[in-house]
Amino acid sequence: MKVTCLTLLATLFAGSVQASSDDAWLAQDKLQRQTCLARSNLQNKKVLGSPVLFDDSVGYTALMIGGRYPQKHMQGQEGRELCLFERKTGKAEISEADSLMPMK
Repeated sequence: MKVTCLTLLATLFAGSVQASSDDAWLAQDKLQRQTCLARSNLQNKKVLGSPVLFDDSVGYTALMIGGRYPQKHMQGQEGRELCLFERKTGKAEISEADSLMPMK
């Protein structure tokens, strides 16, 4: 009896869970890219690779940004930055990541 009730409850709850639509995923991806690119100080910047989605318990997406350093003393050297986008708030933080993904 106990197993039957649990199975029934699980079935009811599973049926009420809805996945995000493709449009919602695309909108989230666009927001992440725009926000991270806006926060980056690199010139000629672009998102490298695919986003890394962390579990919802963490709530972050990581994006690698590539471009060129704008500082005169860097002489247009290529650089990488790691962007951590907080999905709940829509805020992003950027950190230099040349050591994480060195240039070839």
